[in-house]
Amino acid sequence: MEESRSGDPCRDMTDVFAVLAKKRVYIETYGCSYNFGDTANLLEVLNHNGSIRVASPAEADVIIINTCTVVGPTERRMLRRLAALREKPLFVTGCMPLVQREAILSVCSPTIIHPDRIRDAYLSVRTVAPGGVGIVQIAQGCLGRCTYCITRRARGPFISFPTEEIREKVQAFVNSGAYEIQLTAQDASAWGRDTGQSLPDLLVDLCSLQGNYRIRVGMMNPKTVSSILGDLLGAFESERLFRFVHLPVQSGSDRILEQMRRGYTVQEFEDVVSAFRRRYPDISIATDFIVGFPGETEKDFSRSLALIGRTKPAKVNVTRYSKRPFTGPFAEKDFPDFVKKDRSRILNAYAEEQYTPLNRPSLGTTVACVVTEKLRPGSVMARTASYQGVVIQRDLPIGVAAEALLKKDRKYFFMGELVA
Repeated sequence: MEESRSGDPCRDMTDVFAVLAKKRVYIETYGCSYNFGDTANLLEVLNHNGSIRVASPAEADVIIINTCTVVGPTERRMLRRLAALREKPLFVTGCMPLVQREAILSVCSPTIIHPDRIRDAYLSVRTVAPGGVGIVQIAQGCLGRCTYCITRRARGPFISFPTEEIREKVQAFVNSGAYEIQLTAQDASAWGRDTGQSLPDLLVDLCSLQGNYRIRVGMMNPKTVSSILGDLLGAFESERLFRFVHLPVQSGSDRILEQMRRGYTVQEFEDVVSAFRRRYPDISIATDFIVGFPGETEKDFSRSLALIGRTKPAKVNVTRYSKRPFTGPFAEKDFPDFVKKDRSRILNAYAEEQYTPLNRPSLGTTVACVVTEKLRPGSVMARTASYQGVVIQRDLPIGVAAEALLKKDRKYFFMGELVA
């Protein structure tokens, strides 16, 4: 994206952080964990410059919106929100201004904060906020060329961040009291492909740090996992890693995967899942599906259902296909909304049917877990070694180890009772 011309109401300001210095700032963040990582970095820069974060737009001198545009409904939500806040000094960052500047200009006239500028400014600060969960970005951009995805256009080609930079940030979070360290990227398993290194190298290095912590590895593409699978399985031997992998498959049909240009087959995805389960029977597998991709037949859709039945993921994220500008299928005939809604509902319901038998063996047992988040006064989230969520209705410190009796199955987490 080219820089704005002088006088453009949607401005890129080289001194944007100076403008925000010592202001009362209200921030809203949308989208993926990478965006939340950008916001965390931005807050550290603002804090360094004497700014104060406030809890509502009414209290703020300026408003910052960190945007997402991954699907059409999210884009429309962003535009409504920007229009509602346009009377205040407004700053916009995230993916949307990188690919849809004109859409933003149609509803407001903000100042743009390019995400790269947040990173550059943060590297001169390098502090972290205390808390139970620390988000650590390990790379930006993507090696893939999926035909439905606008994010790669927004975030650009794949760039791995240096090991020492990542290591320093993980250690800073651990020193500040974080227990759960979330490594995030558009494709975490591609880390090091551009530098002659690999994700297993990075994980082994990070697992050597001192302190009380566990690492959750972020979203990985089955295509890039396949080339490092043996070493990756070995890296997961470390007790420093949660036994959890997020492997978006997107479809159970090889024909649709080819049209999406995902770069792997259904069988190759299943081979990766099987390899992890053979080595670590307790591992939690999460995956994603897109329903209603152009040309997806009922047979293709039924293959997605069958794949869930065979692999039984612990969590399934379902997204209805949404036309995005600058993507391959943008000009192709789209399904009516009711078709995509029906398929989304059916796939979600079928996925949830799998959770009960998966969770049943754990119900009524006592598990070891560690507190990672304070949900609200008197309630915390704890995680088992395989990343099962356990809500305990007690005030417990972050990082404290606990034994919890699993009393109720809430499909996506358990309600637990502290065992004395």
